[in-house]
Amino acid sequence: MVVIIKLFFISVITVFVAAGCSQSLPLWRQDAGMIIERVRSHGADKFLPDEFKSVEETLVMGDALLLEDESEEADNYFHLAWTKGKILEMNLATEKLRLAQAARLKAEVEERERQRELQRVLQEEQKRLLQESTQAAEAAALAKKSERPKLSKEKPLPIYHTVMRGETLPQIAAKSDVYNDLTLWPLLYRANRDQIRDPGHIWPGQVLHIPRNISREEIAEARRYSQEKPLR
Repeated sequence: MVVIIKLFFISVITVFVAAGCSQSLPLWRQDAGMIIERVRSHGADKFLPDEFKSVEETLVMGDALLLEDESEEADNYFHLAWTKGKILEMNLATEKLRLAQAARLKAEVEERERQRELQRVLQEEQKRLLQESTQAAEAAALAKKSERPKLSKEKPLPIYHTVMRGETLPQIAAKSDVYNDLTLWPLLYRANRDQIRDPGHIWPGQVLHIPRNISREEIAEARRYSQEKPLR
């Protein structure tokens, strides 16, 4: 279509030249043709094809009248084509601005979506790491808890003690694996009355029974007794 219109324009100008017409083309013919070429170069036929087609058709109608020697009427069409071309030129600028703004808005929306997706991924990663950390801490606590009974079974507190040379009942009671308290020596004395006559005199090699599962009353009574009858 564009090629046909261009050929028509050329044929109109050629007819006028061949006829040796002393009169130049109508006043608005050149201006209308120039503005059509200008908006075409700016992409009007792609961005606003219907408006561009209307301008071209108006120019073609003017050229048709010009061939019929209707110069005045043809010039009116040329003027109309120029007017439409100017309006098209403004609309083209507006359309390009709108498309640029739409493209920029789309890019901004896509960037926001990308940022939201990135934030979501980071939050999911942080949540996963937190869950793994919590699970690891719980597993460590459970393992530590399960090790305690094993340790107690592996190293149970003794229920007997063999007297060493120079030891006294307070010294034995003060041992960490006995009572860790020297004032509780009366507990040892009472539990071993069958082999201890005088709590101040014990002999190397004696095997003393160490009472366990002692009540608070028994502990209080032992401390009171040790204060009333201290051993050196």
